[in-house]
Amino acid sequence: MNPAQTHCRGRSIDTGAGVPARVAAFVAALVAAIFVSFATAAQAANISDTIARVKPSIVAVGTFERTRSPQFQFRGTGFAIGDGTTIVTNAHVLPGALDPANAEVIAILLPGPGNDSAQAREAKRIAVDRSSDLALLKIDGAPLPPLKLRDSSTVREGQYVLMTGFPIGAVLGPFPATHRGMISSITPIAIPQGNAAELKSAVVRRLASGSFKVFQLDATAYPGNSGSPIYDPDTGEVLGIVNMVLVKGTKEAALTNPSGITYAVPSSHLEDLLKSAKIVK
Repeated sequence: MNPAQTHCRGRSIDTGAGVPARVAAFVAALVAAIFVSFATAAQAANISDTIARVKPSIVAVGTFERTRSPQFQFRGTGFAIGDGTTIVTNAHVLPGALDPANAEVIAILLPGPGNDSAQAREAKRIAVDRSSDLALLKIDGAPLPPLKLRDSSTVREGQYVLMTGFPIGAVLGPFPATHRGMISSITPIAIPQGNAAELKSAVVRRLASGSFKVFQLDATAYPGNSGSPIYDPDTGEVLGIVNMVLVKGTKEAALTNPSGITYAVPSSHLEDLLKSAKIVK
């Protein structure tokens, strides 16, 4: 007789010799599920911590005029780097001209608990590279917590990133929001110039060769996200800057039915601009 079996009224009954294997498999699956659950929770907590570190570095970029209403007019997003007084944004976020008669200036808005507590600070334009659609501003006063840059050549397709900025900031107010996305493609793209005079020989060669590679994201950025950093969810290190959003329809449609492709300029172009402006990152 098989020691694992006894007979009762002519029927073979399993006495449990095979149970430990099934139990072990069940326990292993349970442990794996618990581990995945804990890992997911830990990852979520880490992302929350990263966002909390990054948000104080994010600013709204626009213009300020004391005699108008509203005094601050929102144009896009920026973020602090270096010593905390250098602000990065998109070149197209900055106004083409200011109104000196009414003392209009470029300014950043530091978010507060409410609209009334947000603080506007004047910013000076110190460097612009229209070929990569990047610009640097300088602010006076207390520095902001700066974000660190990471070598964008390490970025791979399929990599997850976070993006923090002011989607539709003119409507939703100065409250930074974070979205998660994936690098869906690293693709060449030509950024059009404002006019023919800006088409320098180096830019013409770039447009002809299509050698300017940017990050294509599957996360939808809204008007106002221009200038937002995309960054590593674990470290908060900046990998690129949201460059442009191809939004179909009107601004009203974008509120309920956003569509389009989001691009980000790799941080290597920001590194080049910092070097040319002789700014320590």
